[in-house]
Amino acid sequence: MRQNNNIYFQGDSVMDNEIAKRIQQWQQPPFDNETISEINQLVQQNNEKELYERFYTNLEFGTGGLRGIIGAGTNRMNIYTVGMATQGLANYILQKGSAEQGVVIAYDSRRMSDVFSKEAASILAANGIMVYLFSDITPTPICSYAIRYFKATAGIVITASHNPPEYNGYKVYWNDGGQVVPPQDKEIIDEVQKINAITQIKKMDFHKAAGNKLIQLAGNEIINSYADKLSGVIFKSQELSPINIVFTPLHGTGYNIVPMILQKFGFTNVNVVEKQAIPDGNFPTVASPNPEEPEALTMAIALAKTMNADIVLATDPDADRMGVAFKDTNGEYTLINGNQIGSMLLYYILLQRQHHNRLPRNSFVVKTIVTTELQQAIADYFHVSMENVLTGFKWIAKKIRDYEHTHTFIFGGEESYGYLPLDFVRDKDAVSSCYFFAEMTHWLHKQNKTLNDFLYEIYSRFGYYNEKLVSLTLKGVEGIEKIKTIMKHFRSNPPQQFAGIKVVSILDGKAGIVDIASGATKPANLPPSDVLQYSLENRSKVTMRPSGTEPKIKFYFSSCKQADDIKQASQEVNHCNDQLADELLNTIKTIVNID
Repeated sequence: MRQNNNIYFQGDSVMDNEIAKRIQQWQQPPFDNETISEINQLVQQNNEKELYERFYTNLEFGTGGLRGIIGAGTNRMNIYTVGMATQGLANYILQKGSAEQGVVIAYDSRRMSDVFSKEAASILAANGIMVYLFSDITPTPICSYAIRYFKATAGIVITASHNPPEYNGYKVYWNDGGQVVPPQDKEIIDEVQKINAITQIKKMDFHKAAGNKLIQLAGNEIINSYADKLSGVIFKSQELSPINIVFTPLHGTGYNIVPMILQKFGFTNVNVVEKQAIPDGNFPTVASPNPEEPEALTMAIALAKTMNADIVLATDPDADRMGVAFKDTNGEYTLINGNQIGSMLLYYILLQRQHHNRLPRNSFVVKTIVTTELQQAIADYFHVSMENVLTGFKWIAKKIRDYEHTHTFIFGGEESYGYLPLDFVRDKDAVSSCYFFAEMTHWLHKQNKTLNDFLYEIYSRFGYYNEKLVSLTLKGVEGIEKIKTIMKHFRSNPPQQFAGIKVVSILDGKAGIVDIASGATKPANLPPSDVLQYSLENRSKVTMRPSGTEPKIKFYFSSCKQADDIKQASQEVNHCNDQLADELLNTIKTIVNID
């Protein structure tokens, strides 16, 4: 152990010296007193591990923007890392000559979200860029809509979506309302990387900027306009059957707008989980504010039982993801997965569009490559084109933009509980998805059918499809290296089979699609990506990819079987997925040391 600039570290590496230099910089002005105190405390505690994690690198501004743990340090979310990212974005906008078009900023209920949003607004204003800042917490899809409404050049949403409470994030959108994609993403990253000191950040007093009309507050007029647009695409009849809805916003931005939209269009019996209707970035009633997880809907399901609700709806903190629960064949409320939700919505919307003569020949739908192939079967049935894109809703938005002058967009979805049932938003939209699921429930209720009946009808017609997701969380520097090792191993040693089932083709996001029998390679027609997908001879699929927003590597397993007997088909499909997962995870344990 040696002393280096009053900071203790093990070893004598150059990295140690660089980290010590960074720490010293954050222990003095121009950093604020609170930040200085936070770092001083860690130094006094000789908390080498925490200091290393906070300063070994800069919080990376990637293609999805920023996402990280809140706190002081170069590798944390704070006003300085947010400020440097915003200055880089401002420089890019100024280069494009689109400052007058402005930037829309929205934020969720997380800790520091309001502070980060005002910081970003003040920096953009100092650079002469008009800002439309939402005056209250606002769902991500409403920000996407607002970008198009104001004809703004870009947008920012301060959110870490469904991540744990210690996280926050910073997402950047472009003028179509979708998250930035090539070439804008790399160009913005280049400008952000040029900002390597907080002294490069320009900043104007927030109140001064508002007084000069460089910052304008947005709110109800956007929500009302969104609701008006929604009214033009819904299918409901004038007379609504009385259905009971339970809704939970999980302490997030959906707390107000989702009940308002439902009630506006006739669903008067909307029961909100009161304790979870309070916006709170600590998310006190859940371990994680993620509607994918059953625990997050515990309180909502308890309320549903007391009133015999027809449906339970949930949204995550920024209201871009939607979870759903309804009664199964045993009368128990069951949380269905994202693939089931998306497939039900897709089938319902296509049925209604066909019935109302609103399904033109040039219609298309979009899904990600890890989303269930059931949706492909549904699209084929209605003679609607299916576009497959990389994981990440930004690619769905890009496909809509690419086709918007030649084709009619119908629906986009991904397995991670994100859906878009309309074309005037360009990100996943839990607000409109909640409405359409309620409308579908009402439509079935009029026919004396349940949502479970409808799901079984889909399986009977198209086959039983089921998917399994396994995520390995590998945090810190060691975790990043383990994830890289796993992906490198499978690229260097492509498996010929999984669980005794032969691989027929391999999609490598960096190389193309390889046909195993012939050895031929063809383009994947996808942007380069760190993903591997194995198609098996029984129509099963195994996919692996590192997460772009979390310290995780994700493994997707998909199998299907003709559903003459749904119970038997489900058992066989689930067994196949379990076998595939068990074998792959056992292989991974031999590659890297994991618990």
